[in-house]
Amino acid sequence: MCQEQNCKCKKPYYITTAIAYTSGKPHIGNTYEIVLADSIARYKREQGYDVRFQTGTDEHGQKIELKAAEAGVTPQAFVDQVADQIKQIWDMMNTSYDKFIRTTDKDHEAQVQKIFKKLYDQGDIYKGYYEGLYCTPCESFFTESQLVDGKCPDCGREVQPAKEEAYFFKMSKYADRLIAHINQHPEFIQPVSRKNEMMNNFLLPGLQDLCVSRTSFTWGVPVDFDPRHVTYVWLDALTNYITGLGYDADGSHGELFGKYWPADLHLIGKDIIRFHTIYWPIFLMALDIPLPTQVFGHPWLLQGDGKMSKSRGNVLYADTLVDFFGVDAVRYFVLHEMPFDNDGVISWELMVERMNSDLANILGNLVNRTISMSNKYFGGLVRDGGAAEEVDADLKQVVLESVKKADAKMDELRVADAISEIFNIFRRCNKYIDETMPWALAKDEAKKDRLATVLYNLVEAITIGASLLESFMPETSAKILAQLNASKRTLADMGTFGLYPSGSQVTGKPEILFARMDVKEVLDKVEAMHAAQEAAEQAAGAGNADGAKAGDAVSGAAGNASGAGAAGTAGEAAPIDVEAKPEITYEDFAKLQFQVGEIIACEEVKKSRKLLCSQVKIGSQVRQIVSGIKSCYSPEEMVGKKVMVVTNLKPAKLAGLMSEGMLLCAEDAEGSLSLMVPEKSMPSGAEIC
Repeated sequence: MCQEQNCKCKKPYYITTAIAYTSGKPHIGNTYEIVLADSIARYKREQGYDVRFQTGTDEHGQKIELKAAEAGVTPQAFVDQVADQIKQIWDMMNTSYDKFIRTTDKDHEAQVQKIFKKLYDQGDIYKGYYEGLYCTPCESFFTESQLVDGKCPDCGREVQPAKEEAYFFKMSKYADRLIAHINQHPEFIQPVSRKNEMMNNFLLPGLQDLCVSRTSFTWGVPVDFDPRHVTYVWLDALTNYITGLGYDADGSHGELFGKYWPADLHLIGKDIIRFHTIYWPIFLMALDIPLPTQVFGHPWLLQGDGKMSKSRGNVLYADTLVDFFGVDAVRYFVLHEMPFDNDGVISWELMVERMNSDLANILGNLVNRTISMSNKYFGGLVRDGGAAEEVDADLKQVVLESVKKADAKMDELRVADAISEIFNIFRRCNKYIDETMPWALAKDEAKKDRLATVLYNLVEAITIGASLLESFMPETSAKILAQLNASKRTLADMGTFGLYPSGSQVTGKPEILFARMDVKEVLDKVEAMHAAQEAAEQAAGAGNADGAKAGDAVSGAAGNASGAGAAGTAGEAAPIDVEAKPEITYEDFAKLQFQVGEIIACEEVKKSRKLLCSQVKIGSQVRQIVSGIKSCYSPEEMVGKKVMVVTNLKPAKLAGLMSEGMLLCAEDAEGSLSLMVPEKSMPSGAEIC
């Protein structure tokens, strides 16, 4: 272990995200948080910390109980499916969490019961009655004075009068102690604007006792000594941060709790800052546990000029964006476009602009040019020719200063600013090429050593920049270093310019890291995707844009079968009542053409978790149809099937492939799909009427 005074080697660092609520598929704004946390966790590992990174899912509450009932499945089946989908998205985004906790985990539930009893026994929890205005989506009670225009102050939805027996936590007992802690630890709530909001709007006016149990629903952790009650969401959800480390209310804590608590950083959305900076620290005080070092309430990622909302129809999902741009491009965008304490904006146009200007031009073109010139002029050999000039010193200074500045920005959690510093390295490299003009040097044999020095400096600078980029764009970093035949630098080594081994060989043909995109073409694809989704929902009767049902879409030209639904249950499925669509005439129906098709070939669509591409014989023609049914069928299972096809649906491009029809499927309440096949043998092309 390093003996330097400020060495961070092996020092524990515990970072958590808020646990995602399992009411439906998370949108890109939700996904931003896990990517942000991952970038911080990866960087802390680079700094030498022993990082513990925890995320997970919040799975109890009235909202879940209602959604499961609508889907016709048990709450457990519902959350199993959604939790699996959330985990798949987190994994797709290449996040490096160490623990994925679920609040339905038995060890967590057991500790919640013990914590509740402990707080009750010591007099912090008492039984009473609650009468107030309740917001079901937020699972929160409010007084009339707390409402905004008569609606929930957090989400803006309608509230309903509610009265029920409940247990309450004595918040006021610890309020003064919390106020003192916040004043004595200015870093505890960040950014500062969040701290001021909590102090002025909630703590200083006086805290009301907090409802910590419910009797109006059953999907929650039962209060073991009063089983009519279930533990209310925040006492259940917030304690995941300690139960995930092996906290035991009886005192027999696991090794991880002793090693990693208190948490160094709770990373959460600004909309739940109150629960994490008031309720949570007070619970910890009552349990006599140290408070986390910092709670950071990050801003929102907005679509256009408003918060993403399924009901508003302006939701973007990570998997959709990844299908268009790739994982690292999406990671770059959400991290780079989010200011420290103001909301960021995402749009298709801005994504394409960043793809072209930052990723394809500044970064991708730089790497391509450098490797291509090394191959052209020296057969790929990179050596320091020892022919330095004044401009080299400026390049080296910018590179080394950018490393220091990025490091300082990361210590302040200013991730977007840190990425900007890294791209300053790449911008300076591009300028260096313009200043030194390697193509001109190559024409003069006497300047061969100077040309070699220029290319060496470029390779060295890019190696440092790519190494620093690893925390934010890990796959891209690895690709660049592989093409340069370079090892990833440690942060300590990034403080020295000139460590690239002279005489090394770069790869032969450089790989295109990011391809330029045409914004009109992208927007046309998006429009076609949305149109195909609408057509698929109308044709198959599986439209469910708000995610309240088990499945989110159907197989077809839009192909999205990975809905935020419930897992399968054993036995015969219960009947499903589908919301009725508006009545149509026979003339409307007659516009659709249905035929029998035979699948003669099928393969997975690369870089897509849900799409299969089938070649379908319909009469004498063969059509290509892209369908979102990979979760239910393998390519091998598809080949040879006779299926029902909508053959006059307008073609649409999906994941770069043209889809010329739609396969009809049935969808059960659990989100599983079944292809519609003829009962008797029918020839391909037979009309379905």
